[in-house]
Amino acid sequence: MKHPALALAVLAALIPVRASYAQSTTQIYGLIDAGVEVVDNARVDANGRAGGSLFKVISGGKNTSRWGIRGSEDLGGGLKAVWNLEGGLLMDVGASDGAVFKRQAYVGLDGALGRIVIGRSFTTTYETVIKFDPLGFAPNYSWATGGSATGPSKYGMTTQFDNLVKYTAKTGGFTYGASVGLGEQSTSNRDGRKIALGGSWFGGPVGLMATWERVNGSAPLLGAARDDTKAWHLAASYQGGDWRHIAGMRAYDNRGAAGLRANTYWGGIIRTIDAVTLTGAVYHIDTRNRTAVPDANPTLLVLRAMYALSPRTVLYLSAARARAGDGQTISLSRDDEGYGSTQRGVTAGIQHRF
Repeated sequence: MKHPALALAVLAALIPVRASYAQSTTQIYGLIDAGVEVVDNARVDANGRAGGSLFKVISGGKNTSRWGIRGSEDLGGGLKAVWNLEGGLLMDVGASDGAVFKRQAYVGLDGALGRIVIGRSFTTTYETVIKFDPLGFAPNYSWATGGSATGPSKYGMTTQFDNLVKYTAKTGGFTYGASVGLGEQSTSNRDGRKIALGGSWFGGPVGLMATWERVNGSAPLLGAARDDTKAWHLAASYQGGDWRHIAGMRAYDNRGAAGLRANTYWGGIIRTIDAVTLTGAVYHIDTRNRTAVPDANPTLLVLRAMYALSPRTVLYLSAARARAGDGQTISLSRDDEGYGSTQRGVTAGIQHRF
């Protein structure tokens, strides 16, 4: 009986001490981004010829509109409890973009040894590569996440995992981590499992990064190859005064049922002059071993100008042109199927962070 009594006494002594310095913070935040876009080759006529222009109000030209609630609690000894709930917004129709907290929903701990969270969140690959995309994964017009090649083929990375456990740490200029999305299938722990590893280093004007991810499909049927994808990234950047130069690549491999491979290359130059930021970028996808149709091997050219009205409010103007080879269809958007072998577009918008 002495040991339980002693344990209770120690616990009772610790509780008031910990409560005396525990502090909790909660923040409501968001990013609202809306604009107007015009694109050509937005439909096909009765003879199958592409043409026509489409004018539309868009939600998220520079960044995806979102809102969220996040918080932390100081647990003492440099350790904090952290949590985040974040959902997407469709500014053009005033609706939720998918599930209420489609973007992030996690809880975890953050301390001297790093941060670990559980739930749904962005992958280690996404959080590493975004630092090396000249357009910062802008919906209009970046192909760093996944480009439009032929029809719905993306040849890209996975930006978020469900059923996730993620670890992130930083040592000096080196940030590194790993994400695991549990498949939660009784057939095998490998079925549906997702893994992402990555790290970036910034020292002086130079930045470097590397990532690797694997997304497993379900159990194969009748001895067929497992439908899984692998993607790895390499990139570098150099900051010289007002100029930043970026180059990166992704190797994508799906040797399962789809049997697809593609390499995506991109480069960009960014110049910031007071409140004005100018960006020029190019993305190219080298598609390989497609058997059903010829390779599209599309290329996207983008120019963007941004003017900061304040630290939180930005005006932007983006223009882009995408082209595919062998008469294959192409779209500026990584989410929409194209109707012609070329497409041009211009987007003007405003973004505010709160």
